[in-house]
Amino acid sequence: MSEPSTLPSEPLPTVILGCKVFQHWLEQLIPPGSGLAGKVTYFDYGLHSVPKNLRLAIQQAVDAIEQPSLVVLAFGLCGNGLNNIQAGKHYLLIPRSDDCIAIQLGSYQAYRQEIQREPGTYYLSKGWLEAGTNPLQESRNLEAKYGPAKASWLMDYQFQKYKRLIMVARNPQELQEYRTQAIEVAEYCARWGMRYEERIGGDQFLGKLIDIALDLRLLDEEFVLIPPGGLLTQSHFVRF
Repeated sequence: MSEPSTLPSEPLPTVILGCKVFQHWLEQLIPPGSGLAGKVTYFDYGLHSVPKNLRLAIQQAVDAIEQPSLVVLAFGLCGNGLNNIQAGKHYLLIPRSDDCIAIQLGSYQAYRQEIQREPGTYYLSKGWLEAGTNPLQESRNLEAKYGPAKASWLMDYQFQKYKRLIMVARNPQELQEYRTQAIEVAEYCARWGMRYEERIGGDQFLGKLIDIALDLRLLDEEFVLIPPGGLLTQSHFVRF
């Protein structure tokens, strides 16, 4: 999906701005010799906790790119953190995904299937475990700040609607490495009746993003291309 425009008339330099949650994926997917490996900037997971901070960081990074370029955003919409990003003199390319989960599962269709099975699902991944962004760590942080009683109330308010916790890993080896941590989080989340499941994700979504970055003629409706002067908005991610 893209705004009405023609593709660039000639090749543009490519710059990748990506969430650190995808670093280990992209390092494997970027083809050797493509010239992209040295053009990637990763952003800390913690920016997602305050979407306006994520938006500001991405906008500043886009604006700092001096030469008109194809700026590949390895993110989802991320809690509207990428809503209202201005393209400026660049083209912006981004997966058409509300968050990183569909990207890690391999496709929006795979994500929809999980939603249909159980809408109340909380997802874990290597990146989120490393960042400490999970219910167990959040509980510890809140308890240190507010004490056990208020922390418990705040956690119940946030998480009691969830019925399932899924650990998504890129491959069986990664799952084995992070299973102990994931199960520790799952044991804490059992207080809300969450059941624990595991999924091996897929790199098709990110792989296609890299393919399109190398050849924009491969663009399809699973991706958004914003032309120079355009604005990336929430409406680009709406599906009917």
